[in-house]
Amino acid sequence: MPQSFPSIRIATQHQNVSVRHTSAPNEGTCWGFLYLEAMISTARLTRDFFDRDTVVVARDLLGRILARRFPDGFVARLRIVEIEAYTPNGDTANHAIRGRTPRTAPMFGPPGHAYVYMIYGKYHCFNIVTESIGRGAAVLIRAAEPLEGIERLEHHRPVRHHYDLTNGPGKLCLALNIDRSFSGHDCITSRELWLEEGVSIPDDNIAQTPRIGIDYAAEHDRLALKRFFIKSNPWVSK
Repeated sequence: MPQSFPSIRIATQHQNVSVRHTSAPNEGTCWGFLYLEAMISTARLTRDFFDRDTVVVARDLLGRILARRFPDGFVARLRIVEIEAYTPNGDTANHAIRGRTPRTAPMFGPPGHAYVYMIYGKYHCFNIVTESIGRGAAVLIRAAEPLEGIERLEHHRPVRHHYDLTNGPGKLCLALNIDRSFSGHDCITSRELWLEEGVSIPDDNIAQTPRIGIDYAAEHDRLALKRFFIKSNPWVSK
């Protein structure tokens, strides 16, 4: 049986959002404190947010909300807790390094669009395009913490432990029913998939490491510190 968490209601800038309490109040971790105390804004991120340097956008995406409206109108919300930046200008880990192809075309389009690709023949990875048109850059959403609609996510991807639900890019896409049909999707104007302001995470609560699973890249790119995650958050990928 899926574990049940009590619901709490947080007054936000624009509306009240019912979210789920994911840690004991006295647990003292930074993510628990932010979850309970922060004012979570549900205002949408604008295209200008993504039309910036990719590494800057990546770090700034931590704490933002990924929202998914399913065909029946139900909306799930998750806080982004782990990301990776794939930068232009010679990043050999970037799919766009070889130029525009049918698969990578969304990366060269307007910022704020989705770029979704498949790995291992069955798992999808969701990225959000950054910088100006033609740059070929994106941020991979590696993991997110469910705030609203966790039962629906577990229906799509049953798990024994909540922390295994969305703690990886393939797991996240399964739980949210995101596939390659979303590649090129405009996440600024969409009613199906978008991002909200959420909260800003302090620098002291953010870790920075090399990216994961890019053995094919040049050594300097394998070692580049372009992965960011919220410290002590149990939804960060293992």
